[in-house]
Amino acid sequence: MNQPLNYRNTGFITSAPTIRHLPNDTGVEIAFAGRSNAGKSSALNRITDQKSLARTSKTPGRTQLINMFEVVPGCNLIDLPGYGYAQVPLEMKLKWQQSLGEYLQKRECLEGLVVLMDIRHPLKDLDQQMIMWAVESRLPVLVLLTKADKLKSGARKQQLLKVRETVTTFGGDIDVEAFSSLKGIGVDQVRRKLDSWFAPELARQLALLEENEGIDDQE
Repeated sequence: MNQPLNYRNTGFITSAPTIRHLPNDTGVEIAFAGRSNAGKSSALNRITDQKSLARTSKTPGRTQLINMFEVVPGCNLIDLPGYGYAQVPLEMKLKWQQSLGEYLQKRECLEGLVVLMDIRHPLKDLDQQMIMWAVESRLPVLVLLTKADKLKSGARKQQLLKVRETVTTFGGDIDVEAFSSLKGIGVDQVRRKLDSWFAPELARQLALLEENEGIDDQE
């Protein structure tokens, strides 16, 4: 399956406070994680070429639930609660972190993690912990350095190279790209990476379809 997916057809499925409220643990899910002000919702909207698929807010910590979006049947994008800074009561913050951790540790169909961080303030402690957890879990990671339009071209390239060099010390399968929801920087690279992560599931579905058609022909 080399045909790229059309992310414009992505649709909202559900919001869930915990993984127990999510649909069956099947297919392939790619999760988007990042600090509360990293621009996750804006990135999802830009990647899917939709204005309001994921809700954006100027208030950090708006994403309180696990939000699921379907690209095609069996291939889903997951918007996880933001971690780190959020102007909410401690009890609520701990609740979000619990649902975030539970999803990452127990969701079997999770096949890739996109970690978003502001290009001007990358690799804070929680970002590094998130990446290290993925490496330990043998989960491939795409680091998106968001708000890349805030830096001039030279500074952007310098920061990109610096982060790429730093993550090599973590081991594992980690790619790093500069990204801007505003200017569209890095959007094609993200879509190609998502395509590669979804490809095995699409190939499995195709093989199943061909197998069923073969059975029908025999009958």
